[in-house]
Amino acid sequence: MTTLTCFKAYDIRGKLGEELNTDIAYRIGRAYGEFLKPKTIVVGGDVRLTSEELKLALSDGLRDAGVNVLDIGLAGTEEIYFATAHLKIDGGIEVTASHNPMNYNGMKLVREDAKPISGDTGLKDVKRLAEQNQFAEVAAESRGSYKQISVLDAYVDHLLGYIDLKNFTRPLKLVINSGNGAAGHVIDEIEKRFVKAAVPVEFVKVHHHADGNFPNGIPNPLLPECRADSTAAVIESKANMGIAFDGDFDRCFMFDETGAFIEGYYIVGLLAKAFLQKNPGAKIIHDPRLTWNTQDIVEEEGGVAVMSKTGHAFIKERMRAEDAIYGGEMSAHHYFKDFAYCDSGMIPWLLVAELLAIKGDTLSSMVEDRMAAFPASGEINRKIVGANEVIDKIRAVYEADAQHVDLTDGLSIEYADWRFNLRTSNTEPVVRLNVESKGNTELMNQKTAEILQLLGGDAL
Repeated sequence: MTTLTCFKAYDIRGKLGEELNTDIAYRIGRAYGEFLKPKTIVVGGDVRLTSEELKLALSDGLRDAGVNVLDIGLAGTEEIYFATAHLKIDGGIEVTASHNPMNYNGMKLVREDAKPISGDTGLKDVKRLAEQNQFAEVAAESRGSYKQISVLDAYVDHLLGYIDLKNFTRPLKLVINSGNGAAGHVIDEIEKRFVKAAVPVEFVKVHHHADGNFPNGIPNPLLPECRADSTAAVIESKANMGIAFDGDFDRCFMFDETGAFIEGYYIVGLLAKAFLQKNPGAKIIHDPRLTWNTQDIVEEEGGVAVMSKTGHAFIKERMRAEDAIYGGEMSAHHYFKDFAYCDSGMIPWLLVAELLAIKGDTLSSMVEDRMAAFPASGEINRKIVGANEVIDKIRAVYEADAQHVDLTDGLSIEYADWRFNLRTSNTEPVVRLNVESKGNTELMNQKTAEILQLLGGDAL
């Protein structure tokens, strides 16, 4: 029996050829069909050069398992989430490697209501069946059907339901960097709706056209080296805001009017406040890496802040359990109750653009007070062998005098005026550090340097 190393904690990702190919894609389709026994599922793919062939092989496997396949073509991951919930079908699979290197591809799997399939909710079963590769012969008359469809109009209708175009009375200029990924076709459709409604919003499009060769580099604005083009375009065009996406646009990253990158942490606070002003007393989900700003805003606005383990499967599960209106992670994943509790990279920038239009403020002025009140290090990664032992050592150093120790996800230690979170990666020997303070940037920087000294390891 072959071990399939492309199966990860939350999804499927692997090097092309050795870890993921059309044969493995076919087996994944057969295994998904055999495990869940769905009647109909939707498939889509990102812009990578191998996504189409992998998607078709996957579809063949699904059909041979008796599953009817609806193919929405070039799509971002959230279009699969939307289609699964909107069409009320049994599941969906997006073929994508998001921001991974050129020689990778992968898949994200959901079941009915766009509920994630991860290691704890069926992915291990799909892996086991795909590895065994012992599938029964299927009679021709039992084979599932294949049909190409579009849900783009309904999807964009849903996106625009989060804002009121009548609020856009002030002229705005938005830089939108699709990174040659899958976002461009959605941006074009939103732009058409804005034009039709005579909304005074100008779109400045950067690296707009879908191109699996990624001539301008892999789209991953979480990396500082991937932000320069967005910053330059904001400055050159004198835009009010910049927006940049990763490859499958389930994350969006924002830049203020000066071209400065805004950490996702502060956007979570901004959106939490906006939702609570429309939904008093609602619950907001956040991750444990950076917490104080979000908790402070939610408390101020009369909401309930609920901490969840990091990762889309955990956040979505907690969103459903709490019936939360909104959830946000500092990694620029934003989750919405009315989007089947799933993450979207399109809804956040629409909401922030609406705030800019209503308030008449700059984006920098909307977040600068919060950034000063709770300065944060941003996530710092170190490659470390024996990561758990190192984390135990750091816990021993800081625990005794701490006000609070939390193990929801990794190690979080809080003092009166600063806190930190240390957690290991699920997939590689990497430790991730986040530090924040209450209004003291110098203290935050000092403590960050202190912990990094203790951590050792190699910078990433």
